[in-house]
Order: sequence, then C-alpha cells, then structure tokens
Amino acid sequence: MQIQTFSILTGSEACNARCPFCISKMTPNGGVQLEEPEVNWRNLRIACRLAERCGVTTAMLTGKGEPTLFPEQITRYLQALAEFNFPLVELQSNGILLAERANVYSPHLRDWYELGLTTIAVSIVHHHPEKNRRIFLPHKQAYIDLPALIRTLHDCGFSVRLACTLASGFIDGSQGLQALVAFAREHQVEQLTVRPVNKPSNSRNLEAQNWADEHHLRPEQLDDIRCFLEHNGALLMTLIHGARVYDVDGQNVCLTDSLTLDARSDDLRQLIFFPDGHLRYDWQYQGAILL
Repeated sequence: MQIQTFSILTGSEACNARCPFCISKMTPNGGVQLEEPEVNWRNLRIACRLAERCGVTTAMLTGKGEPTLFPEQITRYLQALAEFNFPLVELQSNGILLAERANVYSPHLRDWYELGLTTIAVSIVHHHPEKNRRIFLPHKQAYIDLPALIRTLHDCGFSVRLACTLASGFIDGSQGLQALVAFAREHQVEQLTVRPVNKPSNSRNLEAQNWADEHHLRPEQLDDIRCFLEHNGALLMTLIHGARVYDVDGQNVCLTDSLTLDARSDDLRQLIFFPDGHLRYDWQYQGAILL
C-alpha cells in the first residue's frame, strides 16, 4: 500500500474565514466540534507508525477549521510527531492570524520551526487582495498583506506553498494562472498548487454546494489551464491520482484535484487522523476508516 500524505486534523471546526465553498461544511465532521478537542494521543502514535511503515514522507497539519486558532495544540502535535522523523512536516492555514497578529504568532512560528515544521501552505483564490477578501474576509474592509506574510514566513526559515482554489470569476483560465505564477515567482514562493473548486458527492451544506456548482470550472476553462502548463512548463513528475508538477520558468506549479479515493487501487492519497482517534482515508465517506 502506497500513501502520499499523512493528514492530521488539529483544532476544531471553528474558523476565522468565511469561504463560501467551505469543504468542512460540506463533509461529515468526523467527531470534530467547534471547541478545541481532546486528542487521542495513543492512536496518533499508532497512525504515525502506520504512515512511517508505508513510506510516508510528508505529514500535513490541517483542520476542519483553521488550525492556527489553537497554536498550543499545533505545538503539541509537532512534539508528538518529532519521534517519527517525517522528513517534511507542513501546516495548512488561511494565514489570517499569522498576518494580523504577527507579534503574537512570531514566538509560535519560531517554536514550530525548531520542532521540525518545514512548510506553511497558505490558502488563496487569487493574487489580487480584493479577490481574496471577497472569499475569505467579506466582513472586513481589507485582506491581509500576503506578500508581507510570505516574507515573514521566509524570514522564519519556512518554505511557502500557495494553495489556490480555482473558481470561475477568480483564477479560471490561462491568463489568470499566468499572472498568479508571476506573483509566486516575484515573491519567491517555493511551491504553487492549484486545484478546481469541488464538492463531495453528498454535501451536508446546500449553500456551499450551490456556490461550488455555480463557480466550478467549465471543461474548456480547465483545458485552457492544462494547455498553458503543457506548453509553458516542463513536466517534472506525476503524483498519485494524476496530480502533475511542472516547472514554469523556474516556478514550481502543481495542478491537482480534490479526489481522495481510487477504488481500483490499494494506493491511498492520504491517511487522515481525527482528534478523537479515528484514522480514515477519505473526507466524505465515514466508512473509509482504518482505526
């Protein structure tokens, strides 16, 4: 059995962003609630041993909500992961608290770096701040200073990945992607990942499902993006489930999707550890469970 990524849910369903396509709202909570959860540390160690034996090289701290709302818990997770020596340890975040409360989070960032955190992946929908504000912070006057956040993370020693959700009206074709690639290159972003907005087959939130339906890329839009990467990039590798990584004039760009399962194969895109101790390999199907 081959596994690409070991995802570890931190925090809770609480979030400080208001994304209209929130995947957390559309998928089962898996026992994750709004308050900071108690963690089954015993089962986390079991999950880590399984991931280690399956050759996993990347552990990703993520959440049904925003992980950085509970920074001390991120620290405890990193302390627990340290004994397993995963080469790459990443944190998925919307970056809002890291930018808006830089003085508060600076000590945490230093601690996380020393505990082995290597990469911080910042979720975006565009390089233009107003586009990001409309999605993440529609209740505020302005979006965070993304270039400043990237500089701060680099100054701490982290690699930065921009994780961009492709949506109609935002980045939805080759022209927009070309500008996003230029932005990433200008700010020396190590990795840029783009994936179309999607929905699970059984959504538990109609409003988020409808937004995803209305802004899903049309086939010709996605083909335009693929053609841009094929003609302007050098294919570096093809990952599990078809994700493709390119070099576009020196900028790393990965085109992927939200697919977790391939029933025709025993290879798994990811293991997903939930704080209550359950270990799954898919976000939407409760039956996709190992522990």
